[in-house]
Amino acid sequence: MDPTPRLWSTVGAGALLSLLGVAFARPALVAGAGGVGAIVLARQYAFLRAAGRLDDDLSVEVATDARVVRRDERTEVTLTVSVPGGAPLALAVTAELPAVAGGVDRADRTVALEPGEESGTVTFPVEWPVVGRATVPEPTVSVVDAYGLFTESYRRGGGTEIRVEPRRPRNVHVGEGGDAVGAPFGGHRTDQYGQGTDPAELREYAPGDSVSNIDWKATARLAYPHVREYEVETDRRTVLVVDHRARTGEGPEGETKLDYLREVALTVAAAAESASDPLGLYAVGDDGLTAEERPSTAGQHYRDVRTRLHDLSPTGSDAPEPGPARGAAGTRRVESALAGDESAFARTLGPYLSERRRYVRRMDEDPLFDTVRTFVGRLGGDHWVLLFTDDSDRERLRETVRTARADGNRVVCFLAPSVVYEPRGLGDLEDGYARYAEFESFRRDLSSLDRVTVYEVAPADRLSALLADGRR
Repeated sequence: MDPTPRLWSTVGAGALLSLLGVAFARPALVAGAGGVGAIVLARQYAFLRAAGRLDDDLSVEVATDARVVRRDERTEVTLTVSVPGGAPLALAVTAELPAVAGGVDRADRTVALEPGEESGTVTFPVEWPVVGRATVPEPTVSVVDAYGLFTESYRRGGGTEIRVEPRRPRNVHVGEGGDAVGAPFGGHRTDQYGQGTDPAELREYAPGDSVSNIDWKATARLAYPHVREYEVETDRRTVLVVDHRARTGEGPEGETKLDYLREVALTVAAAAESASDPLGLYAVGDDGLTAEERPSTAGQHYRDVRTRLHDLSPTGSDAPEPGPARGAAGTRRVESALAGDESAFARTLGPYLSERRRYVRRMDEDPLFDTVRTFVGRLGGDHWVLLFTDDSDRERLRETVRTARADGNRVVCFLAPSVVYEPRGLGDLEDGYARYAEFESFRRDLSSLDRVTVYEVAPADRLSALLADGRR
């Protein structure tokens, strides 16, 4: 229980009356001071009794519409206060927020009850800009005496824990024409028979067959020697070619084209590791090759590939482009012009040029096509080449796919349709559906090439909304 300024004013008035009564020998003033003290004590006693009843009857509850949210998302927080039979005192209950939550005015998260009122509710939105775990503290209850002489504050209710996760793709759709596929990349069928562990077929014994291959149970059942053949086990040499040029940064934070393509690439990398298949990675930025991991089966190699994939970001998002000149040739021209320049401008621009020189190899033409032609071409044939890119430049992509399937390679292309990621993609559903139909036509045409399979990669909810409204 805490005194209020009004209490101190009342006590001061009583003390003044007592001093005046003594100074002027007026017993009436002294009696008045005693009366003020009696009133204060009576109000204190009444306040304590009312506060005790309120504490017994008061119920405070804080609820959120989600316990797990993504960074910068909003949640609705509801504060409910109830006092069966009516509040004996005026009170205000304020929902408290952790320091990592977005600011909400105190008045917007407070429920005030007047004496006699039984319940109140307030709902307010809260943003969560910081990743991690946060606990919504117990609300603060403030009660005040009917005459404003005393007040008391305490906590009531239970805390609520919120887990704030980084924005990342969810409901990843991989499929064809809006239909999801369960396992777009898996299986190791070779259609070759010999030594192995997976039974393939049973046939009659032929001269020259090894006696150790005879299936004696089948022979006894069929009354003639039979040989059990097994499917030959082979490694699938997998090469990931991931496009992380600036255009793959299209989409909301954490849900860009690159974010969705990366999720699929990480899944493929995990499958390759579990099967002990050789795995390679080539990452492509706007100015050329940014990462090169030749196919290998070393344990550390798989971890290196995953680390590389996690570290990718759309090129141009971490450092500004050096002036209007673009591409490797433009960068070299800027570097030549600044050679020997000791001005403040040159010293400021230097680190950005150094940042851009971290490319494994720069390319003046189309970097995705040149990477496939130069680096994947060196690996020889009989590889699975997996391309992760978007449909921004379809003709170049067609040439890239044709180049990738050279020497007997198989190509699986995971393609992000731009219309699904654009902010305006769902604004005009009729136009969006028409553009998606064009994309689907291109995907089917590309997938009709020999040894080529093409899948779309997109947010499942956005794609479903586009297709449902468009078809309707």
